[in-house]
Amino acid sequence: MSNNYTNSSLVGYTRLVSKHSGQRTHCIDRITPHCVVGQVTAARLGDIFSGTRDVSSNYGIALDGTVGLYVEEKNRSWCSSSNANDQRAITIECASDPKPPYAFKPVVYDTLVKLCTDICKRNGKKKLLWFGDKAKSLNYKPKSDEMVLTVHRWFCNKSCPGDWMYARMGDLAQKVTAALNADSSPAPAPVIVKCPYAEPRFCMMYGSTGGGVKWLQWHLNQAAKAGLKIDGIFGPLTRAAVLRFQKNKKIAVDGIVGPQTRAALKKAVG
Repeated sequence: MSNNYTNSSLVGYTRLVSKHSGQRTHCIDRITPHCVVGQVTAARLGDIFSGTRDVSSNYGIALDGTVGLYVEEKNRSWCSSSNANDQRAITIECASDPKPPYAFKPVVYDTLVKLCTDICKRNGKKKLLWFGDKAKSLNYKPKSDEMVLTVHRWFCNKSCPGDWMYARMGDLAQKVTAALNADSSPAPAPVIVKCPYAEPRFCMMYGSTGGGVKWLQWHLNQAAKAGLKIDGIFGPLTRAAVLRFQKNKKIAVDGIVGPQTRAALKKAVG
């Protein structure tokens, strides 16, 4: 079992509570999302875990998407009514509606995807699995690069994480696994685009024609998505694109393409 535990950099609020069992006795290979049954702030969740109830979680996601840290990942939280589960699971309480199906706000669900992705990545996992079956999930022995989703309702008579989230567990697993695979893919080599037209050595303005205008139109298309036809004619559409570019770059907005505008276009294209 690795002892190289870390906590998420996504945390925006920290209030470490004493309600935990100390360092976990099993490596992290599960994530258990919960519903709070209330649209709570990160501070309010800290108040709950600091109160009289013997309950806590590693993380919480507030109604505004703030991630709270309450029990460090190295420690076993008191969250899922199961010592065996919580010894190996990162538990996450999520702000939800107070009534069934206990829906999450979009920002909470989006943050849950990001937090689960971060948890998997830091713990060396490449896949997040959801089987939708209690027996299969609890008896499954994850490979070293796998994380398994579990739910509170499997360990006691609760609806947690609520029917809204339960119906999205498969989607959560897919989104996190896709994000992990995307992060592990090598970045594509940059595409170097070279202008096929010679740079003009003169000023251009409305009515100009020739190869220099083609250079201008090509650069406007690359730098400003101008969508111009490269016909070598400095007409009304080309002039309008020049004016927009000059305004955006905070240079003289005169519709005349001289050394300053040409330099800005070359810099924008790279």
